[in-house]
Amino acid sequence: MSRPELQAPPEIYYGDIEAKKYTNNSRIQQIQADMTYRALELLNLPPDEPAFLLDIGCGSGLSGEILDDEGYTWVGVDVAPSMLEVALEREVEGDLFLQDIGQGFGFRPGSFDGAISISVIQWLLNAETSHPTSSPPHRLARFFTTLHSALRNPSRAILQFYPTSDDQIQLITSIAQKAGFGGGVVVDYPNSKKARKVFLCLFVGSGGAQQVPKGLEGESPEEEERAKFEKRRERIKKREKDGKRKSIKGKDWILKKKELYRQRGKESVPRDSKFTGRKRKPVF
Repeated sequence: MSRPELQAPPEIYYGDIEAKKYTNNSRIQQIQADMTYRALELLNLPPDEPAFLLDIGCGSGLSGEILDDEGYTWVGVDVAPSMLEVALEREVEGDLFLQDIGQGFGFRPGSFDGAISISVIQWLLNAETSHPTSSPPHRLARFFTTLHSALRNPSRAILQFYPTSDDQIQLITSIAQKAGFGGGVVVDYPNSKKARKVFLCLFVGSGGAQQVPKGLEGESPEEEERAKFEKRRERIKKREKDGKRKSIKGKDWILKKKELYRQRGKESVPRDSKFTGRKRKPVF
């Protein structure tokens, strides 16, 4: 079966049906969780400190939910309207933007403490038209240049992607370096066709003193290598099983949700009340 990015542009491939199918697939959920935790490990943020992160290609918010659980505030961008609609239906906490990352970002310089991206930037390697501005090098240059500007100094961006060749890795890495990034490629389980994962670990600032982390070795993830994430993964599973997210409906939670809906332009949001956050209808 052909890879998704070779079949159609992401905003077309991930229509209403495919977006919901992708989000509800338990295998995809687990893969997204594994790679998001690994990206956070490579991001190497100071422990127990708040951070404002950019989730590039956030889709329906699978990775964003993990950012929530880890205590981070985040903004998500994606080019597929159907994916963002599913994210809104799932009531994800991050602010969402419809954005073609190949056109670059418009965020203020130094806005974010870091960025992650899961299974996204390979979509930039396909030209959708014959116009020069649609070429992969042109789109990658806009992406990396504006991403570099949006990150504070110092910080990191961790971008997991699926290259089809070493030439693609070289192209992406060289354009990122021209945009001002330091760093390089981290490959986990390089000898395994099934478990192999490629991460672009990019640095902003620090005078190039940061060292590129080492990839995980072996044929596949061993239990001891996965142990550090097991408690967090079990918490995710328990939350999904018990419906914890849906059961937390205190006053502060309700007010926060209503304000979020108002900011997103949702109509018919009930007015706030003193006791429950919901205006009761008068009884005559």
